[in-house]
Amino acid sequence: MKIGLFFGSFNPVHTGHMVLANYMLEFTDLDRIWFVVSPHNPLKKKSSLLDEKQRLHMVNLAIGDNIKMKASNIEFKLPQPSYTINTLTYLKEKYPLNEFALIMGEDNLDSFHKWKNYEEILKHYQLYVYPRQKPLPDGPSGDDLRVKPNQHQVKLVNAPLMEISSTAIRQAIKEKKDMRYFTSEPVWEYIKAMHFYEK
Repeated sequence: MKIGLFFGSFNPVHTGHMVLANYMLEFTDLDRIWFVVSPHNPLKKKSSLLDEKQRLHMVNLAIGDNIKMKASNIEFKLPQPSYTINTLTYLKEKYPLNEFALIMGEDNLDSFHKWKNYEEILKHYQLYVYPRQKPLPDGPSGDDLRVKPNQHQVKLVNAPLMEISSTAIRQAIKEKKDMRYFTSEPVWEYIKAMHFYEK
């Protein structure tokens, strides 16, 4: 089984995340999508993150009964801060019969050469890259990228461009705006009931 690993803080999970995961399942060769909820991204201030168990719960709410998607807490058990190479190594040992691939935004590909052991990741795992900010042109692009799109390891996927961000949603909620259609209904009801992001 080929599993796409969608890493993120999901703070909160929103419609853009779900549309992208849905697209990856239906229009690529991925059999399953695992949302890997990051307890602490080394590039983000930990103080801005909602509790990891709450974010995991919201991803489960967003997924609902879709058996092709899963919310994963795998990084909760690994040393902090989380590094992708460590998570991949752990998953490969735990699930040796599965094939894992990474799902990432085009902006992450631009800085991929700064990731810990990025060459090792490229050697053993495929990257499924979706557009951020602008649609991908037809065919290979990114002459200025250090990690080039190619036929095998780095696949450009023309997924719909969703200009929705968790940061913008949090800020809007703080400003008492109604953002219900930016998340799934169960996630929005939970955010409201728990008064998340209001301060």
